[in-house]
Amino acid sequence: MKIVSRNEELLREALSCIPQPSSRASLASCNKLIRFEDISAAAFKIQSGVQKTPCMYSRLSKQYGMDIYLKKEFLQYTGSVKERGVLYLLMSLPQEQQRKGVIVASDSNFSMAVAYHASELRVPVFVIVCASTAPARVRTCRDYGAMVISYGATAKDSQLHARRLAQENGYLYLEEEDSAVYLSGLGTVGLEVYEQVPKLDAVIFPAGGHCGMLAGSAAALKHLNPHISVIGVESESFPVLQQSLKAGHPTDDQACNNHHFYGDVSGVCFGSNSLQLTGKLVDKVVAVREEDILISMLRLLEYERATIDAEGAIGLAALVAGKLPELKGKRVAVVICSGNLELHLLQQCIARALTLDNRVCRFSLVISDCPGDMSKLLEILAREEARVLDIKQERTFVTSELFTVQVICTVETRDKIHTAQLRNALLERYPTTAWTER
Repeated sequence: MKIVSRNEELLREALSCIPQPSSRASLASCNKLIRFEDISAAAFKIQSGVQKTPCMYSRLSKQYGMDIYLKKEFLQYTGSVKERGVLYLLMSLPQEQQRKGVIVASDSNFSMAVAYHASELRVPVFVIVCASTAPARVRTCRDYGAMVISYGATAKDSQLHARRLAQENGYLYLEEEDSAVYLSGLGTVGLEVYEQVPKLDAVIFPAGGHCGMLAGSAAALKHLNPHISVIGVESESFPVLQQSLKAGHPTDDQACNNHHFYGDVSGVCFGSNSLQLTGKLVDKVVAVREEDILISMLRLLEYERATIDAEGAIGLAALVAGKLPELKGKRVAVVICSGNLELHLLQQCIARALTLDNRVCRFSLVISDCPGDMSKLLEILAREEARVLDIKQERTFVTSELFTVQVICTVETRDKIHTAQLRNALLERYPTTAWTER
């Protein structure tokens, strides 16, 4: 099927005033017009190296009153959409540079994608990490085939060391930026979503500092159908993209250095190409709370059996938070771009999300320290079908009358309504029951 563009002028206008790239020690590429043909060429070239991930109808649709299709980019080999841009970038390098090798300096999804695909292409690859990098990430990069070197106490130390090694040995220092080649690779997500879901009304992408997928995919989608709404979602704690769009240039707020939980969406806005495309082609950018992101992660785990990190869940969080009421009854695709949630965060995120979702609650009450009183409390909990997660008794520091015991109980309920029913039943029997507010 041949698709005729009606948006070339819009794309041309979006990039007409982009300045030429500064002399950086990374990939030296010209900022040129990102055409639909470039994105199509990228899709053809990388098709054998990345997954064409499914875009599936979700059971969450009924809960939020719209047809939701989830584009599952976390199913890529390294668990991230960054593979698309990285593979096209590496395949576009001159053969001489491929022979010499490339070097990166971070433990991000971008670096893991470089480690894997460079190894697959038989390009020597070096990953420089700082001492605080999680051992699991170091092991993963080594398993992909990269030479991993730990250097320095901070990310800045490892970056300086990587640049020095690149200069001394002829390696190409790669960092995530918005060259036309990289954006074209990321834009293939938009192509696939359009092919997989007919009659789309809107597509939701993660935004934030590294908004290359949002910008590249917007270019593809607006070319194919200008009526499709393209929406970006970022965190209220790090509204990097909104600040940059308002200022008219990428912000350099030091407070936005990558937050461990948020990943790339909390980073500094990295380029004018992405920013200009986003400003011209993206219909809306909204911000969501951390609480909404955590509940979104919980919904994806329960309904899709998918362990997703904050970056991957932030698009769905806009629907969870009710930030896009205009999409009710519409057909909406949500890009789940990353699933690299570290294990030590998984338990914390789930526990916090259950509390925020009113499904784990804690209360304390005082009962007589007599045989049978504890069993009466447990009978009430059993009758109300509350699952006891933890129960403690405090006798020594109770300030009420003698021969009483304070009981602190943590229980799991079905939902907010069930929690309210349990609360009323306990207050009827124990009027002094105190609930711990979340």
